[in-house]
Amino acid sequence: MDILLLIVGLALILGGANFLTDGSAALAQRFRVPEFIIGLTVVAVGTSTPELVVSLLSAVAGKSDVAIGNVVGSNLFNVFVILGICALIRPLPLTASNIRRDIPFGVIVSLLLLLTTSDRLLHLGTADRIGRIDGVVMLTLYAALLWYTIRATGREAQTAETAAKPRMKLWLAVVMIAGGLAGLIVGGEMFLRSATSIARHLGVSESVIAITLVAGGTSLPELASSIVSLIKGKAEMALGNVLGSNIANILLILGLSATIHPLSMGGITTTDILMVVLSSLLLFVTAFTFRSRKIDRAEGAIFLAIYIAYIWYLIR
Repeated sequence: MDILLLIVGLALILGGANFLTDGSAALAQRFRVPEFIIGLTVVAVGTSTPELVVSLLSAVAGKSDVAIGNVVGSNLFNVFVILGICALIRPLPLTASNIRRDIPFGVIVSLLLLLTTSDRLLHLGTADRIGRIDGVVMLTLYAALLWYTIRATGREAQTAETAAKPRMKLWLAVVMIAGGLAGLIVGGEMFLRSATSIARHLGVSESVIAITLVAGGTSLPELASSIVSLIKGKAEMALGNVLGSNIANILLILGLSATIHPLSMGGITTTDILMVVLSSLLLFVTAFTFRSRKIDRAEGAIFLAIYIAYIWYLIR
């Protein structure tokens, strides 16, 4: 039964990703909005819903380490696994705005996470935690970041020419986006539950399940929508989805969770947070390797190797 639910969950995820990508692209075309912005907002926040639900419920239940660990694991999965797989399928080109603005934002946000979880190191408290004030600051920064990004790329939207092709009806695009998000969320939840059940039957420890299946399972929507976007020739949407999701995970999800209930680190270590910083820094470095301004297949393979090594480090 668990195997059947696993297959159905994957089918819902893939179908939802396809609907979400088509509906979002149609919405971008109709309102002359760059596809990257759609990926950064509608797609990124929508596909981050599983992480939001898991982290919020964990925070309310007092399981702070699960709330933080879910975000940390998801961000690492997004960069090392999703971008790694996408780059192996097809090298991901980086635009000038990606290099000047979007990727540096990701680095700054990851450093902010390190700063807010280093209370003992900075002599700001006796335990590392993300307090309510930290949460409010994160939410404020997220709102400001969205406003700045949309305004900065608004000029591009005004001068961009829309291809002369039939437009999808607005109501149909909205229905496709809503249906796609529903498929991603329901499918991701179904996959996560069945995969966790299978893992427990196989005798895998709870810690391994949390590190791999919870983070990886809640990131399946990002994986599916990014691959589908890439196959459809919309590399900017795939990259915007990952960058937007990582920023939303830290500023929106941890910010909202900490505002509701302060988050203590628990079993999450500084090494785990430093891995998030490393992932954002490596993504920044790839923009300047070989003067190609793209994430190529070799770099994608390196990303995957780093993730495998990190998981081995955790479970050894």
